[in-house]
Amino acid sequence: MNPTLHAARLGLTRGWMEFKHQVTSAQDMGFTVVTTAAFVVVLYFQRDATLPGTDLSLAAATLPGLLGLMIPINALMGAVGTLSVEREDGTLLRAKALPQGMVGYLVGKVVVLSISTLASLVVLLVAGLFLVPELAGTGVGGWLTIAWITVLGLLSALPLGAVIGAVAGSPQAAGGLVMLTVGGLTAISGIFYPITALAGWLQGLAHVFPLYWLGLGMRSALLPGAAAAAEIGGSWRPVETTLVLVAWAVAGLVLAPPILRRMARRESGSLMEQRRHRAMQRIG
Repeated sequence: MNPTLHAARLGLTRGWMEFKHQVTSAQDMGFTVVTTAAFVVVLYFQRDATLPGTDLSLAAATLPGLLGLMIPINALMGAVGTLSVEREDGTLLRAKALPQGMVGYLVGKVVVLSISTLASLVVLLVAGLFLVPELAGTGVGGWLTIAWITVLGLLSALPLGAVIGAVAGSPQAAGGLVMLTVGGLTAISGIFYPITALAGWLQGLAHVFPLYWLGLGMRSALLPGAAAAAEIGGSWRPVETTLVLVAWAVAGLVLAPPILRRMARRESGSLMEQRRHRAMQRIG
């Protein structure tokens, strides 16, 4: 068997095993559980309110944005945190020492983060079925749209997270950078309010990044067609949504492998020890 394919198969197995371990670990699941629970609580308190001038529930209007936001929160932040931490604890160095070990390592991380993100989305959607009556009327086309938006969202978020985790100097720096990035993009992405309320240059900036398009795609799947009137151009713009998300996915898949290979080549026991020593000095 081809060594790379064999390593990829091992990575699939490793990813599934890591997910099962993650589910049984309160520490590993803490962030995901708290985030998902917070989103469900938001829907709960909005369930009886309606958007002014419409009969659409506030929870129904909020749910698509929460689904779009959950993808980068879980996938992007998970990739950044995992890679930066496992550089420090020696996991990456051990993977590098094995034949095709980096292939198996990366495949495993993609699997575990993808399953974890999908599980969070399913939990939120199940909660939505009870709290958002409009969700029951979603047709096959809407569910298919949710599926392909999710896939494109994962493909755009995971490689970007791997790049940030690879170039960050420490887990703390990586975590701070991704929190600022996600927080800033959320503020201008129209996830929680119409993007048309923002200044024109902020709208243009939001259009460059995937988060706005993730929210738009989810809204197109779950909201009635008339709700498109609140969007830029009065349209869901499915073609533009697909093109932007595909472009980010391709860019990430092109950039991430060489950056990760360079990081892996430079990684060594002495370098890891130097980082650990500097961290101890800062603490001291």
